[in-house]
Amino acid sequence: MAAPSLTSPAPAEAGHKHKWLIAIAVMLGATLEILDTSIVNVALPHMQGSFSASVDEITWVLTSYLVSNGVTLPMTGWISARFGRKRYFLFSVTVFILASGLCGLAQSLAQMVVFRLLQGVAGAAMIPSSQAILMETFPPNEQALAMATWGLGLITAPILGPTLGGWITDNLSWRWNFYINLPIGTLAAIMVFIFVHDPPYLVRKGEGRIDWLGIGLLIAALGLLQIVLDRGQRSDWFAAPWVRYFSFLSACSLAALIVHELRYPEPILDLRIFGKREFTLSVSIVAVMVSAFYGVNLLNPLFLQELLGYTAWKAGLAMLPRGIAAGVCMFTLGQLARYGIDTRPLMGLGFVLSAYATWQMAGWDLQVSMASILWPVLLFGCGSLGWPTLSAAAVSCVPRERMGYAASLYNMMRNTGAAIGISLVSNLLTEREQVHQTYLVQHFSVFDAWKMSARMPAVPGGIHMSVIPSLTAGHQQGLGMVYSTIQAQATLLAYNDVYRILAIAMAALIPWFVFFKKPQSGAGAGAH
Repeated sequence: MAAPSLTSPAPAEAGHKHKWLIAIAVMLGATLEILDTSIVNVALPHMQGSFSASVDEITWVLTSYLVSNGVTLPMTGWISARFGRKRYFLFSVTVFILASGLCGLAQSLAQMVVFRLLQGVAGAAMIPSSQAILMETFPPNEQALAMATWGLGLITAPILGPTLGGWITDNLSWRWNFYINLPIGTLAAIMVFIFVHDPPYLVRKGEGRIDWLGIGLLIAALGLLQIVLDRGQRSDWFAAPWVRYFSFLSACSLAALIVHELRYPEPILDLRIFGKREFTLSVSIVAVMVSAFYGVNLLNPLFLQELLGYTAWKAGLAMLPRGIAAGVCMFTLGQLARYGIDTRPLMGLGFVLSAYATWQMAGWDLQVSMASILWPVLLFGCGSLGWPTLSAAAVSCVPRERMGYAASLYNMMRNTGAAIGISLVSNLLTEREQVHQTYLVQHFSVFDAWKMSARMPAVPGGIHMSVIPSLTAGHQQGLGMVYSTIQAQATLLAYNDVYRILAIAMAALIPWFVFFKKPQSGAGAGAH
C-alpha cells in the first residue's frame, strides 16, 4: 500500500447527538490511565513491606508500567486502524480492569511487576484513542472545547493522584488503589460500547503485512530509553556501564526505526506526519511544555514535604488550586473557540503565566507562608491555556483517517517529554545541591562552625578536623546542627535554581503561538 497522503482533512461531520456522553465515556478511561501513573507512588512503602522488597526492587512497580506504556503508546494508531478504534478501546479497558484486579491480588513482587506490565500495555490506548474519538465526534468549531475537556483529565489527574492515593492507603489498603479502577473502568467500557462507533473510513479488517521489524525496533528504542530515564540516576548515570550500553542501543534502534518506517509501505509509525509544519511545531512545544510541567509537579510536593514539613495530605491540598485554575481556564478557552474567537494569543498568555508563577516559586524560602504558595500554584494552573490549542492543532491538521496515527505520535512525544522532564529535574536538583553545599562549606570553616555551636573564643591558627572527635558531646551536637542547617540551605538554593531554569524554559515558548494558522470561520484552535 502506498504511503498515505497528507492532504488537508475533509470537514468534520456534524456534531454527534451523544457527543457529551461519548466525551464522558472516553475521558473516564483516559483519566483512569493518567491517575494510575501517580496514585501508586505514595503506596510504595506499604507495598515494600508486603513483598519484603528493597527500595530499589519496589521501584520496578513504577518502571514496569512506564516502560510497557511508553512502548505501546506509539503503536496505538496502527492498531486502531487495523482492528478498529472502538474494538481496540474496549479491549484495552477490559484488560486494564483485569490487570488492576490482579495487581490488587498480587502476592509477590514478581507477580506485581508482570501485572503492571500488562496494565501499562492496556492503558496505552486510552489517551490517544480518546483524543482521536473526541476530534471525530465534535464539529470543527467545538474541537478546542473537546481538547479542553480531554486536557482537564490530563492536568488534574497527576495532581489529585498522590493525595487520593495517600488517603486510600492510610484509610483502606494499598490494594484499593487498584481495586477502585474496577467500577470506573466498567462504567467506561459500558458507555463506550453503547455510544462510540467507528466512522466508515476506519472500519477495516486485520489484513496486510505486519511490520514486525518496526515493532522490534520501537520496543528497543523506547523501552531502553525509558529504563535509562527512570533508573539512570540510581546508578549515577553514565558512570554505570549498563546506562551507556542501553543508551547506545536505544539511539541505534531509533535511527534504524526512522529509516525503516519511512520505507515500509504499512508502517506502525506514520513519520510522514512530521512533514506537516503545524504538527511538528505542536509536538515540539508540547514536549518542552510537558517536561517543565512535570518537573514542577515533581518539585512542588517534595519542597512542601521535605523542606516545610507538610504532610502528604496538606501538600495535596496546597496543589489543589492548580487543578481548579486549569479546569476553569481550559473550559473558558474551549467556549471562546466555540464562538470563533482566535485562541492563539491565549497560548502565549498561558506560557507567560506559567513562567511568571515558576519564577515566583524560585523565591520560596523555609519561612514561606501558605498564601505565598497558593498564589503561584494558582497562576501555574492558568498556564494550561495552551493545552487545548496545541492538542487540536496537532490532530486536526491531518486527514481524518490518520488522526489515530497523529494522536499516537503526539502522545508519544508527550510521554517522552514527561519522562525526560522528571529525569532532568531530579538530576539537576541533586547536582545543584552538591554545588551549593560545597560552596557553603568552603566559606564556612570548621573552626567557625565549632565557635558558633560551642560559643567559645577563637583559638589562634584555627582548628583541624582531627580535633573534632575530642570535642565535648555538646560541642559535637552543636556542630552537627550547624552542618544540618548548611545542608538545608543548600537544598533550598538547589530548588530555587531548578525553578528558575524551568521558568526560563517556559518563557522561551511564549512567542511561538504566532506561527500557528489562524482558525477559519470559528473552526476552533488548530482546525482548518
